[in-house]
Order: sequence, then structure tokens, then C-alpha cells
Amino acid sequence: MIAGVEIKELTTHPDERGFFREIIRVTDHFFGEGFGQFSHSLMYPGVAKAWHIHKTQVDWWYVPVGNLRLAMKDLRKDSPTFGELQEIFMGENYAAAAVKIPPGVAHGCKVLGDVTHLFYITSNVYDPDEEGRIAHDDPEIGYDWIKGPEIK
Repeated sequence: MIAGVEIKELTTHPDERGFFREIIRVTDHFFGEGFGQFSHSLMYPGVAKAWHIHKTQVDWWYVPVGNLRLAMKDLRKDSPTFGELQEIFMGENYAAAAVKIPPGVAHGCKVLGDVTHLFYITSNVYDPDEEGRIAHDDPEIGYDWIKGPEIK
């Protein structure tokens, strides 16, 4: 696991009416860097979005509808996990979780299946100077966004 990436397992309270699930509280240690902006991204089947990286901003991701593969690469030279790659599967077919992505960790995602909704909170409001982009096929990252599931 990449240093600073945190996964918060969420508790779901189902009943005959549906369910209730709390995602993040302002008092959570997990959410210590605080609120800047809350955003919603709708992505169509097969879409991949990569790579994004932030200088100082923290992201918290939650997928309430659909499924996606989150990929992260630690590009922080001073990190004990520098160069490490991590994948997390999120959404309806996976354990309910929110993921914290620290600054300096490149991240992207690919939709698995149907239309997918990503809700994310950032520790800062949108600032184009904070937003870094890296090509999806960057050779230094070396990640294959087209690959399918592992054959076992």
C-alpha cells in the first residue's frame, strides 16, 4: 500500500426501505485536511481518466453507483513507497469504502461495466495551478489502462 493512502471501510445500515451509509465526518482523522470542494463525475462504460496529480491537495473518493478501478502511483521522491503502484476496486460490486489520496500520488480510474458515478471531496477549491496532468501512457508510470481482469 502506498504511504498516506487510506481506505475507510464504510458501515451500511440496511432495512426494508433501503440503506443508510455514512461516508465522511468532519471529525474523522481520515478527513483531517478538511473540506475544500465536493464534486460529482459521471463516467460512461469503458472510460479511463488518467493521470492526475496534485501538489498539495488531498482527494477523498467514493463510488456510490457503478464500479471502477482506481490506480495510483507514488511519485513522491521522499516517500518510503516511492515508485509503488496500487490498485483499488471501488463501487457497487466491492466493499463499501472511501479512499484518501495524498498529494504527490498520481491517480486515475477506469470504469468497469456500466455508467459509474464518482463523488469526491478535495481539500482545496479548484485551482488550475494545483492540477497536474500526466499522459495516460506515460512510460515512467508504465500502466496499462486497456488490460482486462487477471486470468487465474
